[in-house]
Amino acid sequence: MSGFTITPDNPWLAPLAGYSDLPFRLLAKRYGCAVRCSEMVSAKGMAFKNSGTRRLIATCPEDDPMILQLFGSEPQFFGPVMEKLVSMGYRNFDLNAGCPVRKVLKSGSGVQLMQDLDKLVEIAAIMVEKAAAHPEGGRVGVKFRLGFEKGEEVFLDLARRLEGAGVDWLTLHPRYGKQMFAGKANWEKLAELKRAVSLPVIGSGDLYTAEDGVRCLEETGVDAIMFARGALFDPSIFARFIALRRGEPMVPRDGAFLAGIVREHIRLTREFEGDGRSFRKIRSIIPRYAKGLKGIRALRASLLQCTDWEALEAAASVIAGLEPADPSDEEPAVDVICE
Repeated sequence: MSGFTITPDNPWLAPLAGYSDLPFRLLAKRYGCAVRCSEMVSAKGMAFKNSGTRRLIATCPEDDPMILQLFGSEPQFFGPVMEKLVSMGYRNFDLNAGCPVRKVLKSGSGVQLMQDLDKLVEIAAIMVEKAAAHPEGGRVGVKFRLGFEKGEEVFLDLARRLEGAGVDWLTLHPRYGKQMFAGKANWEKLAELKRAVSLPVIGSGDLYTAEDGVRCLEETGVDAIMFARGALFDPSIFARFIALRRGEPMVPRDGAFLAGIVREHIRLTREFEGDGRSFRKIRSIIPRYAKGLKGIRALRASLLQCTDWEALEAAASVIAGLEPADPSDEEPAVDVICE
């Protein structure tokens, strides 16, 4: 795995539980995503060789550079797991200290770690030490929030301690853990963090469009931005962001364009996974790409009737002829995700 450069013109894909699998990461790369994060992987699950982790850590040369994100709350598992991953060739890592989903919090992981900064920094330091054993030099980042709950704003203290522990970059989602995704991301805190440390800072939170990404860079001065939910509806958001930065025109997001995205996602899913589970997953995702077009309900119904890849491709091709919807038309809901 190669290194990467953290710059404003190199947008990232967030670690999205249930979504940023290998096919989706490759799709994002097709549209200009410079660095892509894996779904979060349990360090404890890796230690006990949980069969489900194999799919989560799947990669290929075309996926490079990929950031493998780990989560957990027990430091003793991170050393052996990191040694194993480095021996397998993984070079770039991230510690999840920001996920607010209850299932993760119950294990003391995710943003729950922000209530025990000593443990959080200890885990990060272990990851830094073990990553250094990679022949080309491993790199480690940490993704976190402002604090666990409002009134407990610890992100600046944490950032300084992580800098001292040798972490290579920081990613901030400027909400509190208890907020989950409610309210508005406080981008002013991104600017505060950037002023407080010398490490590269990556901004996340409320980046739904390419325009949001450009505005976040301009308002905060962060070194790069990370698209999450914006990429779920439009994987071409990275290309649109780059075009805006360069002052170039953006391709219209019409039915024909979106049909191309769908066909490519189906192809990648079939090539790199191709099993029943991945078939059902991509079948449920396709209507999201048709957001803003007429006929989503009918499209969803037709997709549910598909039982093989050929039928799925035929049903999805209908998107090319869909027209923009009225504001009152149905749109697919955003699933609760952990980013």
